[in-house]
Amino acid sequence: MENPILKLKDNISQLTETQRRVADYILKNPVDVAFLTVDQLALTVKTSTTTIMRLTFSLGYSGYAEFQKGLQELLRNNAAPQIRLETNLKGLDESDLWMRCAESQFNNIQSTVEMISTESLNKALEMIVSADRIFCTSVRSGLPVAQHLSFGLNRLLGNCELIVSDLSDWVDKGITFTSRDLVIATSFPRYARRTVEFVTAAKSNDAKVISITDSYSSPLVKYSDLVLPCSSSSIAFHNSPISSLLVADYLVSAIAINYPEKTKDRLDKINSVLTKINYHYTD
Repeated sequence: MENPILKLKDNISQLTETQRRVADYILKNPVDVAFLTVDQLALTVKTSTTTIMRLTFSLGYSGYAEFQKGLQELLRNNAAPQIRLETNLKGLDESDLWMRCAESQFNNIQSTVEMISTESLNKALEMIVSADRIFCTSVRSGLPVAQHLSFGLNRLLGNCELIVSDLSDWVDKGITFTSRDLVIATSFPRYARRTVEFVTAAKSNDAKVISITDSYSSPLVKYSDLVLPCSSSSIAFHNSPISSLLVADYLVSAIAINYPEKTKDRLDKINSVLTKINYHYTD
């Protein structure tokens, strides 16, 4: 989705004097405007709803509702945590918090399913099984995804390693990347610089890159051979990993099911060792 604040700034010189007054209020109070009705905004800025509607039309939106939706999405995904929380608290019925949280995750999953094609998933599987080495990397909210992927893929294939990009000294590994290696990077707004740097280093050495991220405007996209976009909004301050964990779980499951000749023998050997050392609890 396009950034409504940038569109407003880029077009402000073309606005009428009254529209500029509205634009100035929006730029100074984006959190408030994200949840004001058009009538409330008109009353606050002392102008007409028609002026506000014409302003949004001039920016390429179908109306105030579409502009406001873009503003809400921008604040949720790209702002600092305290701003995201402030934004999400507006209009939130705390008595129904559990259902709101569940509904938000259902929407994230549905949106992710619609954004990722079967062709993209099949390509991801091919890239995974053909790689000599696989490195799953992320930090913070994306780290559960990288952990789940690296554990599952290494259990199946034996060639996957987790890299926590803002903690690990990955430079030594970075200079050894080849075109036979694969990096699977996960990052959501506000994107971690060290993760982007890790992917940049991998790509500069011809490694393949799969990015699990929130949109095609993510800084990871320009270095990626394949992008798997996942909705990451939450009802609070953070990026939610739920829909991206679904994608990670699918990749692990699909490798196990579609490539049994690569995985069954390894799984049998691992299970034999675990059984011998009495690893699992039994009565």
